Amino acid sequence: MAAADQQARIEQLERENHKLRRINAALIERVESRSALPHDAYAAFQYSVELAEQVRERTDALNQAMAELKASNRLLSEARLRAETAHQHLIDAIESISDAFVLFDRDQRIVLFNSRFKSFWAKSRARIGAGTRLAEIRRLASSTGLIVEEHRSSGDEHSLYRLHNGRWMQVSERPTSEGGLVILYTDITEVKVSETMRREQALAQKSSLLQRAVDNLSQGVAMVSADGVLELWNHRFLQLCGLAPIAGNRQFAEVMADSALPLLTPESRDAEGRRLFQVEQHLYGGQVLEIRTHALPTGGFVNTFTDITERYRHAETLRKSEEWIRLITDHVPALIAYLSADLVYEFTNKVYEEWYHWPRGTMLGRNLHEAHGEEHCRRLQPYLERALDGESVSFEVVETNLAAQERCMLRSYVPNRQEDGAVVGIFVLIRDITERRRTAEALHQAYQNLEQRVRERTAELTALNGQLIREIDERTQVEARLREAKREAEQANLSKTKFLAAVSHDLLQPLNAARLFTSALLERRPGEGDGLVRNISNSLEDVENLLGTLVDISKLDAGVIKPDIAPFAVGELLENLAAEYRQVAASEGLQLDFVASSALVRSDLQLLARILRNLLSNAIRYTPSGRILLGCRRRRQSLSIEVWDTGVGIAEDKLGEIFQEFKRGDVQRSHQDRGLGLGLAIVDKIARMLGHRIHVGSVPGKGSRFAIEVPRASRAPRTRAAPPDSADNLLERLRGSRVWVLDNDAAICAGMRTLLEGWGCRVVTALSEEDLARQVDNFHAEADLLIVDYHLDDDRNGIDAVAAINARRGTPLPALMITANYSNELKQQVRELGHTLMHKPVRPMKLKTAMCHLLERDVR
Repeated sequence: MAAADQQARIEQLERENHKLRRINAALIERVESRSALPHDAYAAFQYSVELAEQVRERTDALNQAMAELKASNRLLSEARLRAETAHQHLIDAIESISDAFVLFDRDQRIVLFNSRFKSFWAKSRARIGAGTRLAEIRRLASSTGLIVEEHRSSGDEHSLYRLHNGRWMQVSERPTSEGGLVILYTDITEVKVSETMRREQALAQKSSLLQRAVDNLSQGVAMVSADGVLELWNHRFLQLCGLAPIAGNRQFAEVMADSALPLLTPESRDAEGRRLFQVEQHLYGGQVLEIRTHALPTGGFVNTFTDITERYRHAETLRKSEEWIRLITDHVPALIAYLSADLVYEFTNKVYEEWYHWPRGTMLGRNLHEAHGEEHCRRLQPYLERALDGESVSFEVVETNLAAQERCMLRSYVPNRQEDGAVVGIFVLIRDITERRRTAEALHQAYQNLEQRVRERTAELTALNGQLIREIDERTQVEARLREAKREAEQANLSKTKFLAAVSHDLLQPLNAARLFTSALLERRPGEGDGLVRNISNSLEDVENLLGTLVDISKLDAGVIKPDIAPFAVGELLENLAAEYRQVAASEGLQLDFVASSALVRSDLQLLARILRNLLSNAIRYTPSGRILLGCRRRRQSLSIEVWDTGVGIAEDKLGEIFQEFKRGDVQRSHQDRGLGLGLAIVDKIARMLGHRIHVGSVPGKGSRFAIEVPRASRAPRTRAAPPDSADNLLERLRGSRVWVLDNDAAICAGMRTLLEGWGCRVVTALSEEDLARQVDNFHAEADLLIVDYHLDDDRNGIDAVAAINARRGTPLPALMITANYSNELKQQVRELGHTLMHKPVRPMKLKTAMCHLLERDVR
């Protein structure tokens, strides 16, 4: 502003100087023109002197003005230099800050900005420069796509913007003293990312804590979003619903479609159109589930699944106890009732209802005033108040019975107290003491003669009361004895189950020995006794199957068998079963068809095979003629393995019984045994253990369909094993091999020696480690294979024995472990040690194959 004033003043002085020069020139010209006149010489001289003085004064003034002008110019230059320096410092200052800076004047036009602000518009076609308005900048930011998201704070002091390149900017606006505006753009991307990561970590931690908390609940929990998607669930939910493990982000209705339980939501309604928030579901086997739904305020809902079987049974027990109590009280010659603290009837016996002319059960839930009227209640009110205050009250009133006779009634009110002393109800006992009152009146008239009769009458009443109490005590004792007998029966049944599961080894030992001997006899040269030996072998196989079935059902009940879930190709299993049972079906005059499948499933291979074997055996057993079909159907997330037959079928009212133990159908062939009726019971127990669902459909006279749903797998299983060699090739490989056999059963050792020597092996048998050490030079003799029983004497097992034997040898021997223990823990332990496990009873073909495999592996 000062520089402009100085410039204007200089221009004004220059104009005045120019004007004075023109005046001076005009005066000189005038003087010279007048000097030609002789008579005005002196006047002209005088005028020139005056004019010269004026010129001199004006020239001095002009010189002074010029000097002042030069000084002003110098000051103006210095001020301009300082202004330029300050301007450069300001530019350097706004360039040095890390934020984008822009300054607007009072008309909201750009005055100054730094390079960081300019870099925002580098990749856009917008032209931003001095003079651009703030409104135009905001319009360009939206139209060019520079800003994709905006968040404003509550006070409008700060705004957050997400740019097209994913960066976050915080914009701060501050007014200047002259009415302008300063805007700072701060890059807070790192802060935003850090905050987002912390928030996501906190959310993930809370989600993990929530999932762990839900997994530890005894209830099944399923949380569903507003879109109907299952977002949170626990293992108990899958277990109670009978579902296999499921993937996330599935519709809840779709998940529940695979369960036998109904779909319940806050929108569910009953048959009368009322909202339904709770249902009880009775399942097969007596299990009772309570399903509740709870709407969430933010949308969606939470369902809880509670196993209330025990509570239901307790309620049934209480109901039966209440029936017993009601049966007792209904036969007591007294009026018995119970009133709540609000004087509402909660219990009345039959005598009480008949006395007051009420139909059976209609007094319950009615108030005392409603049941008897105001006059009756007014007479009882003082006594009721005393009873509610905690006082036991007995008093006499006169009432009219059904025959319109007035009877004297003795009423007793006994308060029902809680632990804190609060009265929550009143026990009411009313007895007809009319006869006693008349007796008392008679005693008053003839005291001497009737005193003994009064004592006798009182004694009779006391005896009756005592008899009533004794009957109640006896019934209570009977109930206690029944409960104790039930508990003892359940304990005995469990002990039986655990005993059978535990002694399976001892039960199978003699059968295993007999199997070895008969196998050795069958593999010798043909003779006259071959038919007899084969009959013995078949009989032993039948005994093994029956005993194995009993042991299996006991192990399943005792929880000994644990599933080993893994992915595998179902085609190989079905091909083996088809080949195995095609010959069995052909021997019965039936045709077995098989449809191959390439699906992958997740299950326990051995247990699933056991289920399908039982289903195929049942189909052959109950199909007189026709054919049997084994195949698969693909579902959404599962594979349905199905067995169809053209047999006798099952009546619809019998479908619920076929999976019970010892339920057998009628045999269709004269030479066929009826079995134990445990095949389908084992199928049901194994399927429940694996979490697989069993479906049954049947038409009497046309046939049946049994299907088991198995979850499908996504990843490929292990490579398929090579086909087995022929029996001759196996014998050739075994000939000359040196085998050590360690078993604490002499019969097993003898049978194994006979069988192996028949295959050409050189065999050493021993009943203990010490016995074997004496025969084989303290385990240093040459050997190729070690066969060891898992259960040995003196609390030793086969794993310890193999470890001790190989510890004394330079080269460890491959070991074949034989046991009747089917636990997954033992399988895993033997697999980790590199040994081979075989279960009793031992089948010769499997034994040959396993020995050849171990011998070839040892050679490699």
